[in-house]
This record gives sequence, structure tokens and C-alpha cells, in this order.
Amino acid sequence: MTLTSKQRAELRAQAHHLAVTVHVGHQGLTETLKQSLDDALRTNELVKIQFSKNFDGKPKEVANDIAGAVSADVVQTIGRTATVYRENPALRK
Repeated sequence: MTLTSKQRAELRAQAHHLAVTVHVGHQGLTETLKQSLDDALRTNELVKIQFSKNFDGKPKEVANDIAGAVSADVVQTIGRTATVYRENPALRK
């Protein structure tokens, strides 16, 4: 699913008040990280990811890789923090 600019703007506004849920360490994209992010997206839809200072990769590129691995969309990447979104119809009221 590709997000429109309007949807991204709304999600950025919602994400502003969120706490970081998933932390990426120096090991980068691991199976445990994918599972952790998948679980967080299943319960929250919108998740903030923090990249450690010891992390070697470029946060923007790795955020896209991580989002692709769990079928999510990157809403934004600012510095070492990325926000990803995956719709969960079961959470809709």
C-alpha cells in the first residue's frame, strides 16, 4: 500500500506524540527485530523506530528495508528515528 501525501501528513501528526517502540542496535536488521516490529505493528499500526548511535547504516535506507520486510510503509525518517505504518483492519472500529 502506498500512502498519499495527505495520509503521510496525518500519520506524522499522530506519530509526533508516540514513544519509540522498537530500537535498532549495531546488529541492524535481524530476525528478532523483524518479529518485534511485526508484533508492534499488529497491535499499534503506527510505530516509531530508533536507530542506535552505534548503528553503522544509513537510517533512511535501513528503514525502507525494515518496512519492506514486514510489509509496512515508511511515514518519515528524521535523524535516527523512523516512523512506519501498516494498516490492521482488525483494529478499525
